[in-house]
Amino acid sequence: MVAAFLTTLFFSLSTIFANRSLRAVGATRANLGRLLFAALVLGAYAHLFGGGLGGSGRDWLLLSGVIGMGLGDLAVFAALPLLGSRLTVLITQCLAAPLAIVAEWLWLGTVLTGTQLLWGFVILGGVLVALLPSRSSPPKVTIRPIGFLFGFLAACGQGFGAVVSRKGNALAALAGEPIDGLTAAYQRILGGLAITLIWLAARALLSAKPSAPTPPEAPPPWRAYLWIPANAGCGAIIGVSCYQWSLATTPSGIVLPIVACTPLVIIPLSYWLENERPTRRSLLGGIIAVAGCIALALAR
Repeated sequence: MVAAFLTTLFFSLSTIFANRSLRAVGATRANLGRLLFAALVLGAYAHLFGGGLGGSGRDWLLLSGVIGMGLGDLAVFAALPLLGSRLTVLITQCLAAPLAIVAEWLWLGTVLTGTQLLWGFVILGGVLVALLPSRSSPPKVTIRPIGFLFGFLAACGQGFGAVVSRKGNALAALAGEPIDGLTAAYQRILGGLAITLIWLAARALLSAKPSAPTPPEAPPPWRAYLWIPANAGCGAIIGVSCYQWSLATTPSGIVLPIVACTPLVIIPLSYWLENERPTRRSLLGGIIAVAGCIALALAR
């Protein structure tokens, strides 16, 4: 449970740094840069002090990265311009947990208690109250129905990716090869990085057209790139490591509702770091979600 709360905190910081890196260096540089930086740092640790690319759960963790950090993240990026950030986050976070609960029950036989399910859905209700668009706060983009499909696929990526990680950790423990969070994060991120590189290469090939030469764009100043390691450090390195640590010991149906509070934790951080005032509804949703998290932590 502690690892799940730490995941939420570091994912929230990562989101703020990600926005700054996107504005500073562009989406492609920011996304690819964070994955490469994280892979290098986590790889150095894993091969020097951890399990490297070994272990009985390796293939499942790689697959988890393909599903969650690869295909799931691509679906998020596809949904954002079609639904806006709030609806995309809402669909992804609020559907990932129930999808994971059902998948882990059918596949791994994990059964949550009624109390755990109740407080998990209270947390998701708080997220819903805080983020659901309204007449006074409508989405900032024109909603297109295909966006809901991408949002659902993003939720599938996050939910099923977590369950596959649970499978990898279970196999490693069964073989007497428990894997630490940093090594698990390294193996998982390699799967996500592979899908991202394939997607970028395919996009470059499909969009390549002969055209008149244009003057090259001036590269961003070197200081702009400092947001990339800040984003990678909080998200893909520490955040994902805590996420894998939590999934190694706790069912995904408990971890994911807590991680779903990430956009709510961003609210006070944004006020502190960027002077962005929260709305009353976001504060109410945050109070509901925090109460649910406390109750879930105490539930048995």
